[in-house]
Amino acid sequence: MRVCATATGQGLTIAAAVGLSLVLTQARAAAPVPRVVEVPIRPAFVRPPGGKEIPARSGQILAPTTLLRTEKPGRLQVKLANGRNFRLGGDAVLRLAADGLSLEKGQIIAWVNPSQKGGSPLKIRTRVATASIVGTTVFIDATAESLKVFSWEGLVRVETDRGRTYELRTGEQLSLEKGHWQPVRRLSQPEAAARRDKSILLNGFSSVMETMPAIEQGLGLTPQPVRTVGP
Repeated sequence: MRVCATATGQGLTIAAAVGLSLVLTQARAAAPVPRVVEVPIRPAFVRPPGGKEIPARSGQILAPTTLLRTEKPGRLQVKLANGRNFRLGGDAVLRLAADGLSLEKGQIIAWVNPSQKGGSPLKIRTRVATASIVGTTVFIDATAESLKVFSWEGLVRVETDRGRTYELRTGEQLSLEKGHWQPVRRLSQPEAAARRDKSILLNGFSSVMETMPAIEQGLGLTPQPVRTVGP
């Protein structure tokens, strides 16, 4: 009887361990992770930490410090672990960081879904400034000579490497030209409408950004169908 009881106890212990392992595995599998959502146009690439550059593909999981790169006319969309999204395009290079994104060059549009507002800001660092957003939509175009930060919708806080802080609201743009920061400028309705219609990041994806209604309302634009690509 003692032998049977011991065997039974061991069996229960093993079964419990297996069950716990299965639960942990499922929890890890279900845990949100950064991943590529869409690659509507190539060339677009992913370089894992310590690995070689490979073509980006939908569903691809992105490890911390992964480097993303696009070449004109390439573009891609990424969903971060916290549910926030960004699109990258043009001749762009960006690295995923522990506390945000590091844009070396190119164009990015990042947004926070209306249902996920609040929490810590999403920070996008460039060589001369950092843009922070919470529940808003921001566009950045970074080159070796210039930088443009534009608030499509909501409040965007920009901190320069010289310690100055700017706050942009819907429709306002901050630019660095020839080494000098220009005064914040609000785009006119015609300018904003033209930018919306021509944007390679607002258009050309299979889905419409969740913040588009707020963008059009905030800028006083007549809603227009966004140009999408097929599935």
